[in-house]
Amino acid sequence: MHCTRPLPFTSLYCRVGDATMVLRTAGSVLVVFLWSVAVVLGQNGWSVTYSTQSICTLKGSTVDLSCFIRYPSWHKVKTTFWFTKKYDVENYVNLRNDPNYKGRVMYRSDKTNGHILTITDLRERDSAEYKFRFITDQTGEKYSGYPGVTLSVTELQVKVTTTWWSTTLTCSTTCTLTGNPTYTWYRNSKIVQGASSPSYTVYFKTEDSFYCAAKGINSNAVSVEGHSYFHVTYTHQRICTLKGTSVDISCSYTYPSGHTVSEINWYTKGKLNEASQILSPGYGGRVEYLGNMQSDSILRITDLTEEDSAEYKIRFRTDQTTWEPTFPGTTLTVTGLQVKVTPATVTEGQNVTLTCSTTCTLSDISNPTYIWYKSGHVTTKSTSLFLNPVSSEDAGRYSCSVEGHEDLPLLKRLSLSHTAQRTPQCQSVPLVK
Repeated sequence: MHCTRPLPFTSLYCRVGDATMVLRTAGSVLVVFLWSVAVVLGQNGWSVTYSTQSICTLKGSTVDLSCFIRYPSWHKVKTTFWFTKKYDVENYVNLRNDPNYKGRVMYRSDKTNGHILTITDLRERDSAEYKFRFITDQTGEKYSGYPGVTLSVTELQVKVTTTWWSTTLTCSTTCTLTGNPTYTWYRNSKIVQGASSPSYTVYFKTEDSFYCAAKGINSNAVSVEGHSYFHVTYTHQRICTLKGTSVDISCSYTYPSGHTVSEINWYTKGKLNEASQILSPGYGGRVEYLGNMQSDSILRITDLTEEDSAEYKIRFRTDQTTWEPTFPGTTLTVTGLQVKVTPATVTEGQNVTLTCSTTCTLSDISNPTYIWYKSGHVTTKSTSLFLNPVSSEDAGRYSCSVEGHEDLPLLKRLSLSHTAQRTPQCQSVPLVK
């Protein structure tokens, strides 16, 4: 326990673990107050303030956890990271290095000491307490925000309650969803009740399929009799991958007992008035169907181009009927590499930065390493290439690639040129795409 008295004749403040006590003396009586605080307070201006203490959200969705940090003005922050696991003293597991979060974690920060953790494609095992830690340039000066943000990840489930006159379907979760979302109810994939409460009542017997949705996530499907009916679950709602690579888009599906699947088709949802495009196996020499076809299917597309960016869905035919789900499929975004030059107009002697990036966060690569080339030769591995300052020796052709995909065609190549003669003033060094 550590206690301080900020000023003479003021209360004595003590810190025990994650709680704070205020001790006031009133004659010979010692009065003790104990409470929990939302702001993780430290000494001498150190603190981590989380925007919320707890979040409940849905499996398959995306969540942002944020905090604001304070530290002495003469310090400079060198390292920041989020963590849930600590195995020993100073043995913290950075979420970026945790294999359970591979390709699903992104860190962001701003100039006002705000920090945001984004986790995509949430799983129930992601439920944990998330803390933020930062290290400054002063020896031994580091700080962790305890307690952190408690994240609870839950799955939508339809519960069936039947009486002699009606059946009530309730869209339930294991925790109360943050943000008080509205619910949409579907009957055979068609909306029957939108922007409503989590319950829907049926006053007749039917074999129709019902399911609910909240925050863009669908629940399991049931019939009023409690039997599984037609329903499709896509493994991923969104995928971002590199131009020239291959992708697997997968789903699983259920259908009434007594049915046998006779045919399945993957297709892209038409844009505006365009018709849907059926992707038969072998289409364009780049499409392949995998899976057992009776309960799951995988669409594999090779040699991806940016024109392949679209929403992909499945429909199937049984020996009794044809069914096509109306809810969203998997949205695929294919990106090339982009190079940004700062500043846009370059003069010799300036500091020039070339940044390699993609138009979306890659789904299959966690914190990608970018490789920079000058005239075809590797120069460095980093997100940005710094020419500080730029000079005549920097003239050449520059390009970048993602480590592990060096053979992919680059979206952009830059030529750095310079004039042969110097003038008393700074010389123009144009960047030619």
